[in-house]
Amino acid sequence: MPSLRWQQKSFAALKKEGRAIRIRLGILGADDSLAIIQNVVNEYKELHCMPIVYWDEEEIIDLIHPYMHQVDMWLFSGQVPYSIVKEWGEIDCPMFYVPHTGASLYRTMLHIYYKQQIPIEQLSFDTYHPSEIERLLDEVGICEQVPYVKHYQGGISATALAQYHYELWKQGLTKAAVTCLRTAHLELEKLGVPVYRVLPARSAVESIVQMIIRTGEMLRFQDAQIAVQMIEVDSLFAISNETFSTDEIYKMEMKVTEKLLKYAKKIQGSLKIAGPGRYVIFTTRGALKDITDHYKIIPTIKELEDMDREIVACGIGMGRTAYEAEIYAGKAFLHAKKYGRGTWMVVFDDDTIVGPLGRSEQIRYSFDCAELQAISQKTNLSVATLSKISAILRKLGKNEINAYELATYMQILPRSARRILHELETKGLAEVVGETNSYPRGRPRKVYRIFL
Repeated sequence: MPSLRWQQKSFAALKKEGRAIRIRLGILGADDSLAIIQNVVNEYKELHCMPIVYWDEEEIIDLIHPYMHQVDMWLFSGQVPYSIVKEWGEIDCPMFYVPHTGASLYRTMLHIYYKQQIPIEQLSFDTYHPSEIERLLDEVGICEQVPYVKHYQGGISATALAQYHYELWKQGLTKAAVTCLRTAHLELEKLGVPVYRVLPARSAVESIVQMIIRTGEMLRFQDAQIAVQMIEVDSLFAISNETFSTDEIYKMEMKVTEKLLKYAKKIQGSLKIAGPGRYVIFTTRGALKDITDHYKIIPTIKELEDMDREIVACGIGMGRTAYEAEIYAGKAFLHAKKYGRGTWMVVFDDDTIVGPLGRSEQIRYSFDCAELQAISQKTNLSVATLSKISAILRKLGKNEINAYELATYMQILPRSARRILHELETKGLAEVVGETNSYPRGRPRKVYRIFL
């Protein structure tokens, strides 16, 4: 198994080291579909394949967890495993799945008709929308209604799908089932239901693989994008009253500069002093992505050792030019200052903001949202505030929140959070759905359901 240091290197880092760049592609799927996908992927020298077989949807997260830092992208054999991992929300690299396209269904229905001569109206289907199946039939001159289709979006359990097909078959309404999910296929076989599995078509796999390769090229370009890190350091923080002198201040500033020079070298950047206690480092997006573990943590490295108490704030910005990256770094720096001492924030070139790094309340939000801009005009709340609330709710995985929770994530006073929630309630964008009282003698906290 590769070392963690190798696992976390970006495309840009590998290129600078002169290593051949191959996309490390994690492939998770059922046994039958995985074999088809692998046969296609193995023909592309740009891809290094890491196949994982699953037999139960409940084990998917446990299976992929050990590989999270070993792959650059993920490819799933179908919609269900993809949706399960996406809903989990812990994967921040690109993810794809192979759709069960028309060619896959054509092949399955031809096989059913050739082997069993079962009419379309006596088959039950899943995954597809009825109109999609009828369109495919219409293309070959078959004008038939498809009465039994279990269409769903996102994930679904194999048991639910199998039960749907089984009940129709048991009532004599159908003679066979057509499923896109391998685990449902296996359950139906155990129940004695004639069942046919829709497998990925080679053309569909090739189309997705081409998209993966193009995404890899885009990421290589993105990793080489200019990034600027703006840091404010309080050298006086480490000086005691007994040793307070201009010589001591000078020595401390020299030590800080020396540490930051070593840090800049580690991330292959250059350091510029921008005033008393202010430093700017020019580097690449890929280098900062690696050292912050995809903008999640504050680096704990030797070059920044003992500086955690001295760093007042840090802002990271990305841009197509050095000037643009520096502007975004300045925005990130100002946001970091609002969150308090030692905060690191990131602003990307699409005005997306991430932070604070290394904290449980870290969120990702954006100013560029037409829907929130329209809501902002109807309320006394800024787009930034509305975007933060939306990001917090996504992180919590629910639409309910109280003022204390909102204040914690937004780093504001509870009374300010209550004013925000009251404003949303007044404009019909929130409603009180209950109360919580963590302390017997404390005032109950209203729980609001937000509609954003």
